[in-house]
Amino acid sequence: MEDKQNTFTVVGTNVNEVKKQNKNSGMSYNEVKEWLAKNLNKKEV
Repeated sequence: MEDKQNTFTVVGTNVNEVKKQNKNSGMSYNEVKEWLAKNLNKKEV
């Protein structure tokens, strides 16, 4: 569900646009660490 009303911070950042861009940006640092830990362990066994 996408909120059509834009929400802005005090300094003018469009919060909904930031959330949209974050959703499309790929894996987070912690997601990459988790993925590497799972996949590197498989190769060592």
